[in-house]
Amino acid sequence: MRLSNEDRDDLRYAKMLLENPSLAARISNQLGSPIEKGFKHLPAKWKSAVHKATEKSLVKALRVAIQTMNDRIKPASSDKAHKMLVFATGAGGGTFGLPALAVELPVTTTIMLRSIADIARSEGEPIGLLETKLACLEVFALGGSSQSDDGAESGYFVVRAALARAIAEATQYIAEKGLAQKGAPVLVRFIAALASRFGIIVSEKVAAQAIPLIGAAGGALINTIFIDHFQSVARGHFIVRRLERAYGKDLIRQAYDQLDA
Repeated sequence: MRLSNEDRDDLRYAKMLLENPSLAARISNQLGSPIEKGFKHLPAKWKSAVHKATEKSLVKALRVAIQTMNDRIKPASSDKAHKMLVFATGAGGGTFGLPALAVELPVTTTIMLRSIADIARSEGEPIGLLETKLACLEVFALGGSSQSDDGAESGYFVVRAALARAIAEATQYIAEKGLAQKGAPVLVRFIAALASRFGIIVSEKVAAQAIPLIGAAGGALINTIFIDHFQSVARGHFIVRRLERAYGKDLIRQAYDQLDA
């Protein structure tokens, strides 16, 4: 089976979105200031604060994903509406700085998860399925990369493969036992797998907001770039999944790899 010209164009678009510039590069381009400058202005304990806020955000997002997402029919995603919401949360976070992260990040992450689910639904995903809900959470890990990652470690399909076991275990556990035991080792591993990559990009967001004179307006702008980044990753991810449903995973992986040539 061969991809139609339209589907090949969709796959090419998805690859462009998934291999797009990092959040750090996007923010630096918008602010005209390297993010590295922001790291210099962060307090000594900021890494611990970011780590705790990241895990708290993902745990809340997991509960929201499992308990409240449904299969409302919606042909197009509401990307702009979700951007407006995180613009507002970013303004608050920019005003109060790092101390506000524990409050602002879970709210922003939940809004982004809703936007990701909206995009998934527009690409034909059945949001009522547990597998789809966890695929929405997976986007937070797919959108995070570090400067130490090389091409072999940060490729889209490589990251998906690395997350596959944690997602499979979480899917089985939640299906059998639900979320009653949030400290269960399976769920801890799943959250840790997401947080290890999502935390990188949260650190970049925090560093950008720490640059002097950013303030509320800058925090709102950074949050808008933040959600735009994950909306792009989500769109690419769920286009790939749509094509995998139509053609099979092996064929789409092969076609994706060949697009470079």
